[in-house]
Amino acid sequence: MTSHTPRKRFGQNFLQDQGVINDIISCIGPMPADAMVEIGPGLAALTQPLLDKLQVLHAVEIDRDIVSHLGKRFAADKLVIHSADALSYDFGALADQIAPEGQIRLVGNLPYNISTPLLFHLASFAPRILDCHFMLQNEVVLRMVAEPGCADYGRLSVMLQYHFHMEKLLDVPPEAFHPPPKVDSAIVRMIPRPFPVQARDLPALEALVARAFGQRRKTLRNNLKGVVSDALFESLAIDSTARPENLSTHDYVKLANALSA
Repeated sequence: MTSHTPRKRFGQNFLQDQGVINDIISCIGPMPADAMVEIGPGLAALTQPLLDKLQVLHAVEIDRDIVSHLGKRFAADKLVIHSADALSYDFGALADQIAPEGQIRLVGNLPYNISTPLLFHLASFAPRILDCHFMLQNEVVLRMVAEPGCADYGRLSVMLQYHFHMEKLLDVPPEAFHPPPKVDSAIVRMIPRPFPVQARDLPALEALVARAFGQRRKTLRNNLKGVVSDALFESLAIDSTARPENLSTHDYVKLANALSA
C-alpha cells in the first residue's frame, strides 16, 4: 500500500526509517503473551515487527482504507483490528476483553494534531494500562516530562504526571517519516503509578489546573481569584504570588483536596 496518500485530517506521517523502527521495538521489548494494543498502525511500520514477537496484536485505526489494507495483509487471528477513533475509544472495555485479569500495553505513532486530547483520554484508563510507548512531537514530550519552574511545564505536565511516571527515550528526526513532518519527534515511555497523594475529586483537580494555567504570566492569586482565598493559600504554605508553573503536581493535588474538603 505504498501508494496510500497521507491524510492531513488524520495527521498521518508514516514512519519508514528501519533503524528507528528497530530502536523503538527494542525500547518496547514485546513478549509473546503481551496484551498489546497499537494506536494508529498506519502502513504497519511497527505492526509487522511487533507481530514478529507477539502471539496477537490489537490495533485501533480510524482510516478505513488502512483498515481494509491491514485486514488483507495480516491474518485476523494475528492482527485484530478495531476500526474506531482512538479519541473516543473505550480502552477499558478492550482491557476487560483481552486482559481480564491484567493490563494492556499501548504503543503507537500518535497523530500529532490530536496528541494532547488523546493523552488526556488515555490517562482516564491508567489503572488498566501496564505501560505506553508513544511517538510524539518532541515539543509535546518535553512538556510531558517537564519539571516545575521551567517554561515547558504546564497543564499537560501536571495532569499526566499525576497518572504516570514518564521518560523521554529517543529523538527521531523528520526524515524518518513520509511525508517528513515540520517538527522533530521523540519516543516517550509512560508507566502508570498511584500518585503519593490521591485527588479526592479528579475532575475538580483537572478544572483547578486548567484555570491556574489559563493565563501563564499571571499569578496564582489572579488566576484563581474567587476560587482560592489568600487564607487557604497561606494555610497550605503555597505562595499566592507565584506563577502557575512554580507549583508541583503535589501542590495542585493538595490545593484541590483542600477545596473539595
